[in-house]
Amino acid sequence: MTTTTGTDWGAWQESWDRQQEWYMPDREERFRVMLDMVEALVGPEPRVLDLACGTGTITARLLDRFPGATSTGVDLDPALLTIARGTFEGDDRVSFVTADLKDPQWPSLLPHDSYDAVLTATALHWLHSEPLAALYGRIAELVRDGGVFMNADHMIDETTPRINAADRAQRHARMDQAKTNGVLDWAEWWQLAAQDPVLAAPTARRFEIYGEHAEGDTPSADWHARVLRERGFGEARTVWRSPSDALVLAVR
Repeated sequence: MTTTTGTDWGAWQESWDRQQEWYMPDREERFRVMLDMVEALVGPEPRVLDLACGTGTITARLLDRFPGATSTGVDLDPALLTIARGTFEGDDRVSFVTADLKDPQWPSLLPHDSYDAVLTATALHWLHSEPLAALYGRIAELVRDGGVFMNADHMIDETTPRINAADRAQRHARMDQAKTNGVLDWAEWWQLAAQDPVLAAPTARRFEIYGEHAEGDTPSADWHARVLRERGFGEARTVWRSPSDALVLAVR
């Protein structure tokens, strides 16, 4: 989709997807399982909160599969939100909210008090365990009875160091090979965004907010499931797994 600004939002979405897939070649598989579980547990017309939505990656796949769904995307990143808003401009099924998930009051900015599903992917690993646990409690209050929360992210099992090392070495060898074929990494993608006339200013603001990309904790999937149960969900477990990542599903 190209707007009056001359910006091709579809091209930016494609560029973001390729950059993310360099780190996670199984990225689409986790989205497929996520949406399978949405359909199984809350049906094909869910009201969804796309948490730490970025460019609206989950929302795009949600609406492609479930045209009757609606989505609220929430994020703090002004550059990624610019791409998201440009992509879905004019689609009344989608709204976006600028909010800091570390602020306890962020749910008050949402257009709805409850959601059938809250979905997030590769976004919450920048939070450390204590604020993440607090966030899980706030999410539990937003999910309706019988609704779901899903988080697909880096979830390392520290009890298997040799397996982890072997997986990491193999992944990085494949990433190095892809890099020789011209794939953009995180830093290079942001350099391009900073040169775009429409994205330059929001990209500068983004780095004022976040600085360089920082990591929080990467606790195990078992930790996530346990904390979700402690914070108000009735059931929680892993529903998809790779050697380094997992998709944890919790039912209210």
